Amino acid sequence: MKKGYKALLEEAEAQVTTLAPAEAAKLLGSEEVVFVDIRDPRELEREGRMPGAIHAPRGMLEFWIDPESPYHREVFASGKRFVFFCAGGWRSALAARTAQEMGLEPVAHVGGGFSAWKKAGLPADLPAPREDES
Repeated sequence: MKKGYKALLEEAEAQVTTLAPAEAAKLLGSEEVVFVDIRDPRELEREGRMPGAIHAPRGMLEFWIDPESPYHREVFASGKRFVFFCAGGWRSALAARTAQEMGLEPVAHVGGGFSAWKKAGLPADLPAPREDES
């Protein structure tokens, strides 16, 4: 293997801005910032959501960003600042780097991801407990 995930993460972290959850929370609700949740749908159902964030599954991100793609989403052509997050901050670092390489500026990601966000007690729409968990 020429390059493993650790090297890819190290490169991404060196190239994109990492925001601590408290820093990112200051941007929540700004009309100039789009929070992008790249977790898979099962994670959203299980762990909850960040209020106001859009969902862009990691596997579709490049297609949703590229205006030439038949899957392009207009939000990515808005000229706004994009803050990516995942569960723990690894996928979002890679996603932010990819978005930056594709021309989105400025971009950042939430260090520690949604897990760190919730641990810090920041706003979250949590799922209702399942009946088998009561």
